[in-house]
Parts: sequence; C-alpha cells; structure tokens
Amino acid sequence: MEIGLSSTGDTMLDQAVSQWLQYDKNPKTASMVRDLVRDGAVEALKKCFSSRMEFGTAGLRAAMGPGTSCMNELTIIQTTQGFCSYLEKTFDDFKDRGVVIGYDARAHPPSGGDSKRFASLAAAVFISRGVPVHLFCDITPTPFVPFTVSQLGLCAGIMVTASHNPKQDNGYKVYWANGAQIVSPHDRGISKAIEENLEPWPESWSAEEALKSLLLKDPYKDIHREYFKAIQKHCHHRDINKKSEVKIVHTSVHGVGHTFVQSAFKAFDLHPPYAVEEQKDPDPEFPTVKYPNPEEGEGVLTLSFALADREGATVVLANDPDADRLAIAEKQESGQWRVFTGNELGALLGWWMFSCWKEQNCDAAAVKNLYMLSSTVSSKILRAIALKQGFHFEETLTGFKWMGNRARDLLDQGKTVLFAFEEAIGYMCSPSVLDKDGVSAAAIAGEMISYLATKSSSLSQQVTAIYEEYGHHISKNSYFICHDQDVIRSLFQRLRSCGGQKDSYPTECGRFSISAVRDLTTGYDSNQPGNKAILPTSSSQMITFTFSNGGVATMRTSGTEPKIKYYTELCAAPGDSDVKHLKKELDDLVDAIVESFFEPEKNKLQPKPE
Repeated sequence: MEIGLSSTGDTMLDQAVSQWLQYDKNPKTASMVRDLVRDGAVEALKKCFSSRMEFGTAGLRAAMGPGTSCMNELTIIQTTQGFCSYLEKTFDDFKDRGVVIGYDARAHPPSGGDSKRFASLAAAVFISRGVPVHLFCDITPTPFVPFTVSQLGLCAGIMVTASHNPKQDNGYKVYWANGAQIVSPHDRGISKAIEENLEPWPESWSAEEALKSLLLKDPYKDIHREYFKAIQKHCHHRDINKKSEVKIVHTSVHGVGHTFVQSAFKAFDLHPPYAVEEQKDPDPEFPTVKYPNPEEGEGVLTLSFALADREGATVVLANDPDADRLAIAEKQESGQWRVFTGNELGALLGWWMFSCWKEQNCDAAAVKNLYMLSSTVSSKILRAIALKQGFHFEETLTGFKWMGNRARDLLDQGKTVLFAFEEAIGYMCSPSVLDKDGVSAAAIAGEMISYLATKSSSLSQQVTAIYEEYGHHISKNSYFICHDQDVIRSLFQRLRSCGGQKDSYPTECGRFSISAVRDLTTGYDSNQPGNKAILPTSSSQMITFTFSNGGVATMRTSGTEPKIKYYTELCAAPGDSDVKHLKKELDDLVDAIVESFFEPEKNKLQPKPE
C-alpha cells in the first residue's frame, strides 16, 4: 500500500488498491480510493475492486466511479490498450485504416468522468501506437459510429455511451471492420488482451497532446453530410412529405438526438417536428425523467404529450439518449395516448418498408432475394408477412450484434436486407447502418405517418389492418429486477431439472401444456434432431417454451442490467379476430408463468416499476 495508508486486512484487495493508486492519474478517483482506505471502508473497496468489468460482445457498461468494476479514466485506458493490441495482431493494415470514436453527453462530476474525456483518452491510446483516429468533435448518435466504419473502411469503431441506462452509468460499445457489433470470439480475445495491458502505456494519459496529432481527424462534417444523403434512399414520397399537415412532436429525452432528427426530417422534406423544449438539449442529469428510457412508456413521454396537446399534434416520436432506439405514441379519438409496443412498431415499419420496396420493384422474382430479420424474442409478425409475400425471414439470437452480422453476411452474398427489428424499440431500416438506428427510423416513420394521413388512416388503424391480414400477434413483455446471481442461477436451474433430472423441463405451466422447449444457454431444443438447437448458444440465461395453445414465452437475463426479462406472444391465424379472447388467454398464460416459473415472492424479485 501507499505510505500513510493502512492495510485493509485483505492481501488481494490491498494489492488491487496499491496497483490502482500506482496507475491512476485522475485526482478525483485516486482521492476517492484513498479516502475509502483511510475510512476503513472495506466493503466499499471490495465493491470497487473485487472484480473487473467483464468485456463482452456488448463491450462494457457500468456505473462511473473509482476501481476496476467501474467506468473511469483508467479502465477506459486499460480497455483501449487491450482493444488496440488485439487489433494490431488482427489487421496487417491497421495503421493505414484506423478507427472511429464517438461519444454521448454523459458525465459524472464526483469521479470526474464524462464521455467526451473518455473518448479523448481512447484516442490518445491509439495515436500513441501510430494508429489514425477519426474522433468526432461533438456528440453524435450511436448509429453514426457503425456508419463511419463502413463508409471509411475502418478496422473498428468505439462509441462511448450507456444508451438508456441510469445517469450514473457509462459504456464502451465496440464495432468490427464489417460495420456490425463484435461477436465471439473477438470479445474473448479483446478481454484477454486487456488483462495483458493493464499498465498504462507511456503516452496513454496524454489526451491533450493526442488532440494536436496529425493522426487525428474530425469526421463530423463529412459523415453528417454522407449519412443524411444515404438515408434519403429510403424517402419514397417526397411530394406527400412537403404537403403533409400532420403535426409531430419529438423528444430526445436529454440525449443527443434533437439536431439529428431535425436534420433527418429536413432530408425527407418533412416539416420539422415540434421539439420538447425541456428535453431537447443534452443533460447528463436527465432532470425531467426517472429513467431516460422511452421503452418505459408514458412516464418518459409526459412532457411530449403536454406539448402535443398544446400544438394539436397527433403523434409523438421519442429517441433514447444515444438515439439508436425509437418509441412512437399516437393520440386516439378518445383523447388518450396509445404508446405502441416495439413489436407493433416492428409490424408497422416492416409493412411500410416492404410496401415501398414493392412499389419500386416490378420484377416478381426479385422478392426471392429479399430478407427481413428479427431477434428470437421479438414478434413473429414478419414471418407471417414473409410467408404471404414470398420474401425470406430469419430469426437471430437476441441483440442487434447478431442481426447486424447476419445482415452483413447476406449483403456480401448479394442479397437485399430490407429491415430488421427487436422488440426493445430497435429498428434497422437502412443497410447503411448495421445496427439499430433511431434517427433514420424517425424520418421513415414520419413519411409513413404522412402517407397514411393521405389515406385518412392512422398508425393505430394500420396496425389493426396488418394483424387482420396476417393474423393477430398479441405480445406481453416485462421483467423482474434481481441483483442476486445465485437466485437467478437457481431459478433457471430449477426449470432445467424438473424431477431432479438434467434436461428435464416442465411439461405444463398451470393449466397450459408445453409442447416444446428450447434452451439456448445449454444448446437444447426438443424440436430438433438429437435435441440440438440450430441457433448458437447464448452467454446469458435463455429458455423458450412453446405452448399447445400457440403461445410462446422466453425467459432471459439481460447482459447490461440486473433484470430477468420475459417475452410472451400468442399468434392467431388470419381471420381469427376475437382479440378480447386472445388477450385474456395471453394474460392467463403470463400469470401462470410468473407464478410457477418466476416465483417472485419466494425469490424476492422486484416487479418492473410502474
């Protein structure tokens, strides 16, 4: 330990703290650690140092603060050194091609951490090794980073963001040379390289010097121009857009989205949306919302509804803070607001993208080259549309890393990937960005809304029309909060060992009989030969139950939050329009799953906050 600091009584903890104080040049985080040692706050020190943030396919995400388990200047340097070292070994032309780095507006004054500073330090690490860096001069939406990787042919991209997480969090999201998020085995290779490069390199702290380097370029202006040029390929009704009288409200929920969505609407010749004044500028405190996540629904949209009511607007668009997701709400004839689920928006945008494509393509055979994708926990509505219209539909594991990489494979084979979505309000409407993109989705949704208005129709009416044509797909998704990993393991293990035997899953849940089980944690699938799943195994817990009544339910853990999520859907055949009965059947199924599989009281699970 440092002279003047007493031992904690835990040798490994003392070593971790001592190494930290030797490496950390940030006065705030170093001081926080020294204070904890002086105060004998062993438990707090263990929380900071007992483990290193795990680098996975989603990169890093954690609270900002001192220690190896938090996002801070030193862990950013260590992570980037590992990533840089891994890229050096992987790409012979790494020093010719380089990387791009973007960042959001998050900040944590107590630890001195903020996204822009983290991005500058990451740039310093690469520049110290002679690697060209395209560092945005200002905040950008996350989709701009994968767009830049593809546009400039770079080896990798980094986005410093925690997306819609609570304000104290930050993250480090990584893209590969193909423009998609990294998948295994790159995560393991990078993680190993981080462990081998923990000591800061001589110039890694020299962010100010790096910012003067000739190796540093600012791509902001060029990428801004090229991105909005690229998304205009998906603008098909410019005349309607120009004349549209539909009033739309947009909120960026204190994130980066405002100016970019305004520019996207302008690129489509749509009238600019009304901006929620209290939320349009970036603010790391997120002062007007409890959670900066539009997926949480009405609570985040209260100010948007108020503005819409004042202006006579009928639609609200909301991005999450890094603008890669999009939520939409529409005012009903009753005066109430309907917040669409991610699955309903997937149905609407999928229908719209195909309708526009069909108008542009007279060759009937071209549809055989067309693909749409969704994650396995999302609605099967695209599958129903694909079966009737003749295009291909594929399912991937949860997360856009899988859809982005699959889309890249298909594009490389000369296929057309028209649309991909996940139920967590993520949409890929353009292959220019192989990830979810809330900016292009906002403009495309704006055009769809304007078009529907010319047909005296609304989003609500159109989603009903889609379900009537292709079959009702009713979903109900939620989650429980659980911070105890042992409880989570035990909960899933109980489902895998009914009657005390391995791979012995439940055959019923309440009054509902189970017809098939797929466990992507173990690779088991009762529907496949040899019970071997086709989809790759998942690093998280993930079990899907198919029920005899046509219901499907997936239970999974989150890779970035302390949640056990569930996704349920009941799919009806076209023509079965007894929606009330279907909803009641799904409600009963969800109640049975919660009671029999989750056992919230026994496991002390916290329900989703209202």
